[in-house]
Amino acid sequence: MNKLFTGLALVAAMTSATAALAAPVKPTIVLVHGAFADASSWNGVVKILEKDGYPVIAAANPLRSVKGDAQSIGDLVSSIKSPVVLVGHSYGGPVISEAGYGKANVKALVFVAAFAPEVGETAAGLSGKFPGSTLGPTLAPPVALADGSKDLYIQQDKFHDQFAADVSNADAKLMAATQRPVTDVALNEAATDPAWKTIPSWFVYGDKDKNIPPQALSFMAERAHSKQTVVVKGGSHVVMVSNPKVVASLIEAAANAK
Repeated sequence: MNKLFTGLALVAAMTSATAALAAPVKPTIVLVHGAFADASSWNGVVKILEKDGYPVIAAANPLRSVKGDAQSIGDLVSSIKSPVVLVGHSYGGPVISEAGYGKANVKALVFVAAFAPEVGETAAGLSGKFPGSTLGPTLAPPVALADGSKDLYIQQDKFHDQFAADVSNADAKLMAATQRPVTDVALNEAATDPAWKTIPSWFVYGDKDKNIPPQALSFMAERAHSKQTVVVKGGSHVVMVSNPKVVASLIEAAANAK
């Protein structure tokens, strides 16, 4: 009898091991925040993705220069042995597009209210390509840096309405106080190697975005031949904070695409 039980246990263990080997490896989701935000802006999305079994890294984006920031994210991607889905918010879009270029393990790009620039285009230029952005007048006086560049912040009392209108007042107040500055150099640096030209891309944005005009976001999604574009009704610039389920669902669609 003991031999029978031992045999059955061995068969069960082997079956379980075989099933584990056969199960596809879920891609690692690398989330890249944009200007005036930090990695905590992905918290709601991270909870959903991890619950659904995805490995997740919410990377710290330096917000210093497109090339330098992309190098930082690209180095992280190169260290990951599994397939990767790169997700960028706002200025994080140019960063993931540069970081993903030539990376064999990047299977998809997801642009969350994000820029997807063509060669030679800048974030600042794209935000002004169509009418609707009201960011300029809400910026605080620039902070001069030793290298001659300037750090840009949104005035805290204007942050809620400009950046996160569909987020609670309490949450927006915290976001305003903890916002990360971006340099003027980064917003005006031209893109060089757009990965969206060779890697399948997905887009999600809000139709009430005041930082990047929805018309500009639609234009970039169409130009990149977006596999799926989701427009969140009433969504602000931080749709990943206000609508984490919608954003997580699109990321998972990109992760599961063949």
